[in-house]
Amino acid sequence: MIPRYSRPDMVAIWSPETRFRIWFEIEAHACDALAEIGVIPKEAAKTIWEKGGAATFDVERIDEIERVTKHDVIAFLTHLAEFVGPDARFIHQGMTSSDVLDTCLAVQLTRASDILLADLDALLVALKKRAFEHKDTITIGRSHGIHAEPTTFGVKLALAYAEFSRARERLVAAREDIATCAISGAVGTFANIDPRVEEHVAAKLGLRPESVSTQVIPRDRHAMFFATLGVIASSVERLATEIRHLQRTEVLEAEEYFSPGQKGSSAMPHKRNPVLSENLTGLARMVRSYAMPAMENVALWHERDISHSSVERMIAPDATVTLDFALARLTGVIDKLVVYPDNMLKNLNKFRGLVHSQRVLLALTQAGVSREDAYRLVQRNAMKVWEEGADFLEELLADTEVTAALSEAELREKFDLGYHTKHVDTIFRRVFGEA
Repeated sequence: MIPRYSRPDMVAIWSPETRFRIWFEIEAHACDALAEIGVIPKEAAKTIWEKGGAATFDVERIDEIERVTKHDVIAFLTHLAEFVGPDARFIHQGMTSSDVLDTCLAVQLTRASDILLADLDALLVALKKRAFEHKDTITIGRSHGIHAEPTTFGVKLALAYAEFSRARERLVAAREDIATCAISGAVGTFANIDPRVEEHVAAKLGLRPESVSTQVIPRDRHAMFFATLGVIASSVERLATEIRHLQRTEVLEAEEYFSPGQKGSSAMPHKRNPVLSENLTGLARMVRSYAMPAMENVALWHERDISHSSVERMIAPDATVTLDFALARLTGVIDKLVVYPDNMLKNLNKFRGLVHSQRVLLALTQAGVSREDAYRLVQRNAMKVWEEGADFLEELLADTEVTAALSEAELREKFDLGYHTKHVDTIFRRVFGEA
């Protein structure tokens, strides 16, 4: 993670200070449970909370110890003992490093999930607001990048709202899946620590005990979590790509807000580029890239190895910090997006009625013309519009084979834009509910 694409609340989750504070809480809660079941003195557990809880952990000191021990958890425990004193011998009783590391990661990922869920909520608010604003703003729908049939800009935004609503549901499920605690000792058998300790720590940290941890929490949970982030990032890119296309000079149906004093190019003063949407496309690529190593982390050796460790130290902060930034940036883009309804209508009419070809096709078939002949008649006239710039309705009215089946009034009726938007309210009710 780099400051340019980071926001402070998410960054704070992954700071060494936060990590060491969570490590302490895991150890201290475990001591409480151990004291309760009579393994260590209750006074010792109280002392650990009082002295450790008041401590300000020195990151540089821990790093100094780790340079000797070559073990981060032992370095932390050694530093913690400098505050706690003799009662430190009761810390980490029956536990193994993964109990601390994996449980801490679960806490961090659940906290990160809560921030991301709040980000999605803010984005959904912005999308809903703009969708209703443009519910009836006619625009051309495109397939393969080519004019297809009319839709509304509000429907486009409703589509994004529905997509990110699904993203939120997936993230809720991923958060639930990742929120597990392991305090089961070496190879996960609880041989040296009572399962009640794990239950106590899990309850205190808002987690669930892992059903079977084999010393590490199974990494299929993490794989699903990062895959979910990758899918959300893909939705970010889909919407950003739509905006980039709509901002092209030849289209210019919508564009990112261009603030006073903003510069688009060091060489060309006229430029207004979709830089935020392009940036979102790049950030989405990064978040997706973290899903693959998370999946590769699933296959660990036997009960535990640390091939996953270096991967997670990188991808956990990077993926969550980057997606947090991207969602916030996308919300800003949508909230301030400049929409040009007149350009939308102008582009829709660029090919002079061609977008109504299907209605004419269907009308001919309903008038008794075979589908093959109807398609031939409509396409024959449509190609004149493509190649010669003709008016589609005028060409149809001049085609005796067409007028033999359809009257002028019937043909003109097929060019009503309102026909294409008659079910917009139905779509909105499906997306947003009756309200």
